[in-house]
Amino acid sequence: MPTSPSEPTVPPAAPAAAPAAGPGASPAAVPASTAAPAPAVDLAVVGAGPAGLAAAVTAAGLGLRVTVLDAGDRPGGQYYRHPAPGLGAARPEALHHGWNDFADREAALRAHESAGRITYLPAHHVWTVVPADGPGWTLHAVAGPEEAAASLHARAVLLATGSYERQLPFPGWTLPGVVGAGGAQAMLKSGLVLPGRRVVVAGSGPLLLAVAGSLAAAGARVPAVVEAAAYTAYAGHLPTLLRNPGKLAEAAGYGGALARHHVRLLTRHAVTEAHGTDRVEAVTVARLDRDWRPLPGTARRIPCDALAVGHGLVPQLELATGLGCVTRRTADGTVALALDAEQRTSVPGIWSAGETGGIGGAQLALIEGEIAAHAIAGRPAPTALAGRRARLRGFAEAMGAAHRPGDGWTGWLRDDAVVCRCEEVPAGLIREAAEDLGARDTRTVKLLTRAGMGWCQGRMCGPAVAALAGEEQPADRRPLSCPVPLGRLAELPPADR
Repeated sequence: MPTSPSEPTVPPAAPAAAPAAGPGASPAAVPASTAAPAPAVDLAVVGAGPAGLAAAVTAAGLGLRVTVLDAGDRPGGQYYRHPAPGLGAARPEALHHGWNDFADREAALRAHESAGRITYLPAHHVWTVVPADGPGWTLHAVAGPEEAAASLHARAVLLATGSYERQLPFPGWTLPGVVGAGGAQAMLKSGLVLPGRRVVVAGSGPLLLAVAGSLAAAGARVPAVVEAAAYTAYAGHLPTLLRNPGKLAEAAGYGGALARHHVRLLTRHAVTEAHGTDRVEAVTVARLDRDWRPLPGTARRIPCDALAVGHGLVPQLELATGLGCVTRRTADGTVALALDAEQRTSVPGIWSAGETGGIGGAQLALIEGEIAAHAIAGRPAPTALAGRRARLRGFAEAMGAAHRPGDGWTGWLRDDAVVCRCEEVPAGLIREAAEDLGARDTRTVKLLTRAGMGWCQGRMCGPAVAALAGEEQPADRRPLSCPVPLGRLAELPPADR
């Protein structure tokens, strides 16, 4: 893990330097084409999920001037999605675990915003962070549906960009009605809609239990939760489990919800094919061996009109890897940032918190955000936070190891199955590149097949392409974290191009 004990922290700004902004104002973000440089703030937080919210309100409370830039329209991130006010939801908290943690921090965000200590910029998608001309960093973003250019100069940056779902493709996964497990939960939380009336939930990881319970409580029929791993894999982590009784109680709650709604749990099984014409109508489920290879003669069909599938989460690291931050391989096989005890990355002036340091859930993200804020402000964090972080991080590592995909999962991929949805590249073409043309890494496969060159830039197909090429999925390093209009690039100052 990188350490930077001598790295300077960001002292609280003098009162005279504070921006004279009112609620909702955004003095720290200006059009990139404006001649005058953007006014500096002490800390720029990228992302308004649990980690970003906790870091922002804690840092503001310690006297720092903070700007929060978030791609979403409202704070909360992917975890604390909530219905739009126009939907008139009477109890949005009913769809969430730990809602009070979010509500308290959102209230603090608004209070600091009113006092001018925090500038909150929704619908701002940061696409690159570069060293400033002088101390600190310049963040470039596209803002709003018109993708207007905005830039910000900050003395320090905290990356709280969260994660996205890991998908392992199978024949039929492009059919309408097949959605991500997290996507199904997002539909319910933010839109109050179900992906279907009879929904199979499949993949791997504890998110499946939460999704199935939420869908069933909202009125969907969930015939089965199809979990590729075996829960016996947790047996080797018993001391870690016992140190997290809250997590055990949470799991028991999910299990009780499934029992009440008569949802069948199939462990060491996977959906190996989806069937249908205009929409998914049924799925084939097969038992897996220890390496996740489908066992012959075990396949069965389950009728459904929707499939919610996902195999855990992948840290979203484009901004960090673009800066050259050191990464590490986690227990679930994904790549995460290597961070020190105060949430510093290997790049001085860049901190990170939440899922970027390894998938661990909202509680851990809140704690890490607070720890990072104290470090950035040059203040010691409460000693209890480090112990809670270690306990929750240990549980996250145990969870990741238990649900890590086995190498044999590619056995359910026929050659005609689409792997890269954006470019419609089938598995057979990727296998040909790897086996006949000598491609041994995802970059070479991309050049030979176009897999990963589409709109999502390999986020959906990356794990599958890497597995078929015989490579662990690498940490991509790219200059842009999202699509950017060419006009916005042309407007950049020469030093940032």
